[in-house]
Amino acid sequence: MIDRELLTILVCPQCKGPLILEREASELVCKKDRLAFAIRDGIPVMLIDEARRLES
Repeated sequence: MIDRELLTILVCPQCKGPLILEREASELVCKKDRLAFAIRDGIPVMLIDEARRLES
C-alpha cells in the first residue's frame, strides 16, 4: 500500500503535524486539522484542496 519509511517522514501540509494511516479507508489522517488525505495507487495526495474534511 504505502512504504513504511515514507510514513515516517510525511506530515500534514497544513500544520506540519503527524499523520495516522487509516488502512481501510486508504487515507492519511491529521487529527489536529481534521483532514484526511487520500492514498491513490500507493501515493498519498497531500494537497490541502483535495483533502476530505472530517466531521467532529
